[in-house]
Amino acid sequence: MVETIKLKDGKFYNLDLHNKRFNNTREALFKIKEHIDLMDYLKIHRFDKSGLFKCRIVYSQDIHNIEFVPYAIRPVKFLKLVYASIDYSYKYENRKDINSLFTLRENCDDILIVKDDDRLTDTSAANIAFFDNDRWYTPSYPLLKGVKREMLLQSKTIFEEDLKVWDLKKFNKAAIFSTMVDFGEIIISVSNIYY
Repeated sequence: MVETIKLKDGKFYNLDLHNKRFNNTREALFKIKEHIDLMDYLKIHRFDKSGLFKCRIVYSQDIHNIEFVPYAIRPVKFLKLVYASIDYSYKYENRKDINSLFTLRENCDDILIVKDDDRLTDTSAANIAFFDNDRWYTPSYPLLKGVKREMLLQSKTIFEEDLKVWDLKKFNKAAIFSTMVDFGEIIISVSNIYY
């Protein structure tokens, strides 16, 4: 398993939500109820370089590795709809299936994964929301319930909706966001989503 946390200029972001997901995953998959506070492990590393880094925590029952990787946002302007039966309800370290789907993007920058029942889910590495000139809606059934997605739902910046492929025509733009990409940093026209 892996937990990814944004570290910018020495500050960790949304650590309370990462702690919750990390501990919920350990309990669900490994039946471990003992709560770990990730900050207890992160402060040991005293990583204080300025800039944007992806803090990557690899774990199972216990934490195995913590690394800090410089991060740059990958620009996305075009998405390709890709249909797949895939389960990524937990943040697995093994992304083989998603990486395989990513190769189907053709001339697009990324993919938008559609489950067999025509439900919109996520891109290869981020959650997504769609704007209808009034509100932002994010799929009710994402591949992964991301930390940034949870934060945006709690603040009522975005709202859940069971979105199908044919719902795309109701929207004019889409926002792609993740732990590392703030809401609003990547906005594309829905007309740039290809079948």
